[in-house]
Amino acid sequence: MIAENKEKFISLLRENVKREGIEKLIDWLETTDFFTAPASTKFHSAVEGGLCAHSLNVYKRFNELIKNEYGDDYTSHISNESITLIALLHDICKVNTYKVDYKNVKIDGNWVQQPYYTVDDSLPYGHGEKSVYIINGFVRLTREEAMAINWHMGGFDMRVKGGSYSLTDAFYKYPICVLFHMADFMSTYLDETR
Repeated sequence: MIAENKEKFISLLRENVKREGIEKLIDWLETTDFFTAPASTKFHSAVEGGLCAHSLNVYKRFNELIKNEYGDDYTSHISNESITLIALLHDICKVNTYKVDYKNVKIDGNWVQQPYYTVDDSLPYGHGEKSVYIINGFVRLTREEAMAINWHMGGFDMRVKGGSYSLTDAFYKYPICVLFHMADFMSTYLDETR
């Protein structure tokens, strides 16, 4: 499944994104753990290959929400290129972040070492904003794309928990942000397991 998801992911990027730098971004992704990394340490898709699988799930949900909201004329609101960039790359911030460690667990009266994922973030730049930063190193994002990726965590974003009102402003000014947050949220809680 990991190889199939990787092939589908790269194929979608190449088919839908024609911007300068996309091939360099793909080449870079292939040097990272993006295609084998989990999507989280213990929450959604905390399995090998979960990050790529999650990104594909979000892409599917985002397409559905966009088409339900705007109908057949959806490309007058957002391009297929933008849908692809936002959905497939929103969690690129997780690249090379999750590591396998071991803990002692008692099973049938015996202590055994069991693997689990832990976080080792060498670039602690945040979450959505870190994804925007990384992507812009290869491919120039539009303001709307950057906003959707930056605020995809919605109310779970630590900046919002700290009292920032920027999320509310972004959601009002860029309705695509609302739809994208919903796509990520739905994929996480409806399509994926803990």
